[in-house]
Amino acid sequence: MKKVYSSAAEALDGLLRDDMFIAAGGFGLCGIPELLIDAIVEAGVKNLTIASNNCGVDGFGLGKLLDTKQIKKMLSSYVGENAEFMRQYLSGELELEFNPQGTLAERMRAGGCGIPGFYTKTGVGTVIADGKEVRTFDGEDYILERGIFADLSIVKAWKADDTGNLVFRKTARNFNPPAAMCGKVCVAEVEEIVPRGSLDPDHIHLPGIYVHRIIQGEHEKRIEQRTVRSREDA
Repeated sequence: MKKVYSSAAEALDGLLRDDMFIAAGGFGLCGIPELLIDAIVEAGVKNLTIASNNCGVDGFGLGKLLDTKQIKKMLSSYVGENAEFMRQYLSGELELEFNPQGTLAERMRAGGCGIPGFYTKTGVGTVIADGKEVRTFDGEDYILERGIFADLSIVKAWKADDTGNLVFRKTARNFNPPAAMCGKVCVAEVEEIVPRGSLDPDHIHLPGIYVHRIIQGEHEKRIEQRTVRSREDA
């Protein structure tokens, strides 16, 4: 089965349509599938629902899909770095479902494991619990959260072999593995494709059974908030 494709557009060919549900990896601007996002912008599909920790920044990452008005709804944990996101949400142009970060990651992981729902204490007694089933276990209230089952997953990894085994680097490992797991089809972009058998099995973060298509490419790796330590006075 062929998994390696020559470009993002080729890897997404036949997968995109209007009104689809996409799970996107990344944490802030770290480990985001930049090339696949650009290809989705070029494809012009509309009314997308996207589950991702955040929605990029103005003009970069998923923020590009906001600029082109291709996103209908976001399921996110943090959206504070994007002025266009705020404008569209406050004007009623964009639907938003807030999720605590751990809950969002577990919703993705649960979907990837075929689990339709789970109970968590996170959000009990807050607006997060509005409209959700509440059950009591051992005297404590828990709310029911649904697993995420996306039409498509787009993720960014550090290394892959041609069978789709993925290795992520540092912070990029936060949301990419669960995002990859929960899609019916997963497309991964990577920095390097290595020969089959060269990855240490103990160092593989996501087995190739979850990954259907792979591309290799160059990435900008923009820094969201550059912070440096002040020099001490001489």
